Amino acid sequence: MKKILIFGTGCPKCKNLAANAEKAAADKGVEYDLEKITDISEMTRFGIMSTPAIAIDGAVKCCGKLASVEKIKEWL
Repeated sequence: MKKILIFGTGCPKCKNLAANAEKAAADKGVEYDLEKITDISEMTRFGIMSTPAIAIDGAVKCCGKLASVEKIKEWL
């Protein structure tokens, strides 16, 4: 099971990133657990300085932009 973390404050881009991640996982048939991180101190612990951001299995994949469904599929 993949652990997907979405970092952001709940802005539209953050919500779209979460939706893209869910779609990518569903399209690939990947089991996942998605968690949304809104705590600034937790974001900085991961080295994230801009949102939205995504991490998969603890590795930050993208910061400060909305990753596409296709790109997230590559990471999964």
